Amino acid sequence: MEALIPVEVIERKIYLIRGHKVMLDEDLAELYNVATRVLVQAVKRNIDRFPDDFMFQLNDQEVRVLRSQIVTSRWGGRRYAPFVFTEQGVAMLSSVLRSDRAVEVNIQIMRTFVKLREMIASHKDLAERLDELEKKYDAQFRVVFEAIRQLMIQPEPKKKRRIGFLRGED
Repeated sequence: MEALIPVEVIERKIYLIRGHKVMLDEDLAELYNVATRVLVQAVKRNIDRFPDDFMFQLNDQEVRVLRSQIVTSRWGGRRYAPFVFTEQGVAMLSSVLRSDRAVEVNIQIMRTFVKLREMIASHKDLAERLDELEKKYDAQFRVVFEAIRQLMIQPEPKKKRRIGFLRGED
C-alpha cells in the first residue's frame, strides 16, 4: 500500500518542545488538507478531549525559537501563538475531524512516532551496551570505544565551497 504522505515529510514536521515530540497545528492542517482555523475550531469545540499533555499553546519565547529553527516565518498573519499536539493529541484529532483523510493521515503519523521511538530506544540500547563493554575490558580498548562513540555522533553539515577561480596577488 502506497503511503499518502512520505514518512520523511512527517518526520520533518515533528519538533521537540517542552520535552515532548509535537506537531504544529498549521502542519497538521496542511497534512489533513484543511485550513488551520478549521482544525483549531474543531479542537476548541471538543476542548475536553485535549488536556495539557495532549495539546498546548506555545508561549512567545517558544514561537521565536521555533521560527529561528525553521528560518522563515510561515505565521506572518496569525493573531495567536500556534497550538502544538503531542502524539496522543494527534491521535485524538482524527476523532474530532471525522474525515477519511484525517484517519489515513493519523495512521501514518502514529507509525512515524513509533518509528522515531524505536530509533531512540535502539540508540540508547547501543550506548548502554557500549558502556558495559567498556567497563568489562581494560584500558587498552579505550581507544576503540572512543572511536566507536565518535562514529555514533551525527556529522556537522559540510560548508559549501565557493565556485569560481581564485585570483593570484598582482
